[in-house]
Amino acid sequence: MNKLKISTSPHIYSKFNVSKIMWVVIGVLLLPTLWGIYVFGVPALITILVSVIGSVFTEWLFTKMFKMKVRLYDGSAVLTGLLLALTLPPSTPILVTFSGAFFAIGFGKMIFGGLGYNPFNPALIGRAFLLASWPVYITTWSAPIRKGLNMVGIPQHLIDTLSGIPQNVVDTVTLATPLNALGQSIDFVSNGTITPDQLNSIQHVLYSKSALSNLFFGYTGGSIGEVSALLLLIGGLLLIWKKIITWHIPVIYILTVGILGWMFGGKGIFQGNILFQMLAGGLFLGAFFMATDYVTSPMFTKGKIIFAIGAGILVIVIRRWGGYPEGVCYSIIIMNAFVPMIDRFTKPKPFGYVKGVTK
Repeated sequence: MNKLKISTSPHIYSKFNVSKIMWVVIGVLLLPTLWGIYVFGVPALITILVSVIGSVFTEWLFTKMFKMKVRLYDGSAVLTGLLLALTLPPSTPILVTFSGAFFAIGFGKMIFGGLGYNPFNPALIGRAFLLASWPVYITTWSAPIRKGLNMVGIPQHLIDTLSGIPQNVVDTVTLATPLNALGQSIDFVSNGTITPDQLNSIQHVLYSKSALSNLFFGYTGGSIGEVSALLLLIGGLLLIWKKIITWHIPVIYILTVGILGWMFGGKGIFQGNILFQMLAGGLFLGAFFMATDYVTSPMFTKGKIIFAIGAGILVIVIRRWGGYPEGVCYSIIIMNAFVPMIDRFTKPKPFGYVKGVTK
């Protein structure tokens, strides 16, 4: 019951240790995981199992190779494998998935000394490695197998309203994930395939109430764990409620992406849609479960705010002007690199500290 103990540091007692935190996060992630399996079927289940098993095996292998203490029970390898799988398309080949898990644990974590020493989020390092090595597999999406679901979550009657737009453009839009559809539509305007008015019609469909509702509840294509913003939000709020994470990074990160997406996410200024930019892609997954990683995120509140704003800016820059439709992965990895500097300049002053006075 007493949180304060008279003893050597640490003085504040918590019922959560590393292992408990890892397994709580894994438990919370079961919500979007099970939904992803429901939406995409057996391929999603296989990808998840291969990623988790590959991560655990790789950690065991490296601990044996470097004669390190075996700590597989703490759940960190399982969590890394699960997070990596949730960022992948459900149809990712087994060998590719295993390679990503091996790289995530081996070169994103163990090579630095294991848990607590890695400068970058291991799961995102694994995904970045796969994106660089097998870009076609990592950017090829499967349509949901459930009846009535489609890649972009757009009802058929709204697709039918896109009359007058070249059929190849409509096919491209409806067979892509929401962010892909938006990005490719903007490119079609730039190369003269469609007119700005036709782009407005496509955006109207993508930003429709029905499409946004499907993004929120999880009736779209995409990575295994990014299809339902609602379940990710529930999981993130549970972590905040349990005080495993604070609200600063996820809330500010998501709001930054929404506001800047509204300003710069379309063709021209203030042509984007706040809800679309927040709900589409893996923003909620990254904001609640990756950007808040204890090891690779700032320790202090002011630093968390800087980290979140920086990551949000990078997401929109990559989505709007980069070579990929999604920017969450690289935005977090890039900001991970600045964490030591952010911590250094946002470290609070000790109580009673007076500049220039030493004892």
